[in-house]
Amino acid sequence: MTTSRREFLASVSATAMFLAAPKVFAASAGAGRNVTFIPHAGQAGVFWAVKKDGEFIKAIPRTEFDPRPTKMITDGLVSRTYHQTRVKYPYVRKSYLENLDGDRKPELRGKEPFVRVDWETALNLTSKAILDTIDSHGNDGIFSSSYGAWAHGGVLTPNVLQGRFFNLIGGMSVTVSDYSGGAGQVIMPHVVGDMEVYSRQTSWWQILQNTELFVLIGTDPHKNGRAEGRTTDHSMYPRWEVIRDSGVKFLSINPQYTTTDEWLKAEWMKIIPNTDTALFLAMSQHVHAKGMHDQEFLERYTVGADKFIAYLNGQDDGTVKTPAWASKITGIPEADIIALAEECAVKRTQFAGSWAIQRAHHGEMPYWAITSFAAMTGQIGLPGGGIGFSWHWGQGGALFAQARAPGGLPQGRNQVVGFCPASRITEMLKNPGGKFIRNGGEYTYPDAQMIFNSGNNFLSHHQNTNELIEAMQKCHSVVCIDPWWVASARFADIVLPATSTVERDEISSGGTYSKDKVYAMRQVIDPVGESLDDFEIFRRLAEIFNVEQQFTDGLDRIDIIQASYEKSSAAETMDFEEFWERGVARVPIPTEELEWVRHGAFREDPDANPLHTRSGKVELYCEAIAEMNVPDCPPMAQWLEPAEYLGNAEPGQVHVVSPHPYNRIHSQFAQSDLRHELNVEDREFVRINTEDAAARGIKDGDLVELSNERGTTIAGARVTDQIMPGVVSLYEGAWLSFDSKGRCNSGSINVLTSSRASSQLSQATAANTCIATLKKAVDVEGPNQAYVEPDLISDQVASLDPDSLGIDRAGNIAESFMSAMEPGERLFYEKCTLCHIPQDPKSHTKAQWKGITESMFPNAGVEGEDQKLILDFLYQNARDAS
Repeated sequence: MTTSRREFLASVSATAMFLAAPKVFAASAGAGRNVTFIPHAGQAGVFWAVKKDGEFIKAIPRTEFDPRPTKMITDGLVSRTYHQTRVKYPYVRKSYLENLDGDRKPELRGKEPFVRVDWETALNLTSKAILDTIDSHGNDGIFSSSYGAWAHGGVLTPNVLQGRFFNLIGGMSVTVSDYSGGAGQVIMPHVVGDMEVYSRQTSWWQILQNTELFVLIGTDPHKNGRAEGRTTDHSMYPRWEVIRDSGVKFLSINPQYTTTDEWLKAEWMKIIPNTDTALFLAMSQHVHAKGMHDQEFLERYTVGADKFIAYLNGQDDGTVKTPAWASKITGIPEADIIALAEECAVKRTQFAGSWAIQRAHHGEMPYWAITSFAAMTGQIGLPGGGIGFSWHWGQGGALFAQARAPGGLPQGRNQVVGFCPASRITEMLKNPGGKFIRNGGEYTYPDAQMIFNSGNNFLSHHQNTNELIEAMQKCHSVVCIDPWWVASARFADIVLPATSTVERDEISSGGTYSKDKVYAMRQVIDPVGESLDDFEIFRRLAEIFNVEQQFTDGLDRIDIIQASYEKSSAAETMDFEEFWERGVARVPIPTEELEWVRHGAFREDPDANPLHTRSGKVELYCEAIAEMNVPDCPPMAQWLEPAEYLGNAEPGQVHVVSPHPYNRIHSQFAQSDLRHELNVEDREFVRINTEDAAARGIKDGDLVELSNERGTTIAGARVTDQIMPGVVSLYEGAWLSFDSKGRCNSGSINVLTSSRASSQLSQATAANTCIATLKKAVDVEGPNQAYVEPDLISDQVASLDPDSLGIDRAGNIAESFMSAMEPGERLFYEKCTLCHIPQDPKSHTKAQWKGITESMFPNAGVEGEDQKLILDFLYQNARDAS
């Protein structure tokens, strides 16, 4: 690998240059032909919005900042902006409106029409639902299903604004963690002292210079790197190609051959889903048996190696975890397991684990097994070697600009202590007041009487859709704020129309790990219909509850945007007025970032730079987890058979995996014109192996039926040899539409997935542990109705007298937003609550908080003395605080 730094930088110079926005593209340009160009950005990239005669007609990618724009920008944005599924006006479900204090018939959610109401009525009904819940069950009875910041890529995200509003009036029960990396977030702080799933990866330069073998374990950066939580720039794409062309070998362990595998010319190793743990245990056993392990690394950098090796050799259960043993579980030939183990032991190897492999029953185990094998071979902390669990996200490998990103309004402190892990909503609704354990603590599910949802499509995210819909019947009110008639809106009682990003001003940053750009998200068009931006919706609710001043701090939206920008590092390179005109401001990346290696400082001096585990080392056996005595999560990586996988499936069943989609951001863009590129008869497509299709009489383009005891979905067949026999792949995120038989006629995966938890350690989702039957569909009912508007009664606008709703109660329940807080506590809730729901300080030990904040502080723009104050607060309230 002789590529020089100069040669590499020259080869990708287009991605490194900052090209000033030419004046011809200023917002006022094109006036002679009645066209203007307005700078905007979103999760899928940065672009010029072309506006003509008041309409958004085209998005032109700004390739000087994004070398690989996607069709989500060029073909998706305009079509979804004006799509018929826009929620143009406030609506209330018919039976709800007719029976405000009686039987609202929650069983009719998703089945009956919505009635158009005016904004005053919609907000008053929302306020009545909030007040009725507080009166009967306290603030604990209001449940927020809005856990994350995926809504639009800006800083004024709906979930944060929602948290800010409710925390002003006493709080609400919330979700913790997320669906993406829930098991990894809990297990990895115990193993290596950091969540890892949201941590930046070793620099691409170190991979280019040092890596010999790059192992992708379910990892698909070509597809999953197409969008981010804020704004992506696809900066790693050309770098991946240079790494590939330099001679780095890529090997992909995956039940299907991905676009990344084709792109990076990866060798494909087929594996039965949910068996990665067995593979890496066997590889560890083999290198130890052959004396190819790194004993010095184990002694200096790890704890528990003796117990782990004893388990590998069968001293616990009588089973030696040999490659022959793993071959029967994984479906990988014994010789291939041996060859891979030995190759990893002698070559500089980077292991890239996906989030997908931990979204499974016992999903903590594969991460631990991969880490354990990397420790056995001494790879951790070496330049170009070791472990990484975020290579597919945020342009993993990108260089960090050491910059402060813009941030919006803080959520403040929630007075309510009740919470529910993100993937356990159904369990919470079915078991109010029930006990559950998570990460060593015992908690109680809140008694949710009302669900409030904004900027989040929880009914699409959540597993076992039919079970969730039934469980929701206990709730008297479901409120949803969204621009579109997504599943969460269709199954709500009150639907408030939000603007899309092109109908509001916002500000974003990018990328997730580089933070080297700030983007203006300038308003392009007037709001569609009567839609309002989320800030205005919550401002109006705050006005009703007499907390408007506290909610806005006396600032308008543009004031908040400007203040946010001026706190960022970009303000040191360009003033706000110039930034707002040009649309992008860049932050230089220090050249020393080229040398950064994940866990590198620990490797260089483990005494001076310990990991933030209890021992300060990599924990192959974890005493902290042993002390928890969690029945389904042992204190070291072990093979635990999943509840359902091909190893215990009935004859003819298939394993269904559900990766992130290619032309969508989860369920976003599902209704856009892009769906016609991949869908079959307007339904989600499912990849089926040629042999499996032939055995069932299925041809490419047929509609098929996937079914299990949880539900049935209809999808379109794509027959291919690029997926192994016995496995089918169905993207998550298709919108819901049920036919008369209760089948999803759109191809939504979560009518099939189980709501079981990964384990009682993490309480995370196990979506990729899913078995179903597959057959050709012969009785399909008409076209898919997911991407048309629901039944609406809009011939006249209903209006209710506010005095009849008892809204005057609202002004008497306001809480003090930041009352009686210590300085560090105040800073934590001001700085570190800008994306997800705030973490409970008691959720981690002091050492774990130290590791987590090393990633969190740069994301939140926390520096200097503020870091110490926040850490002092966290340490005083950590799980192991005295």
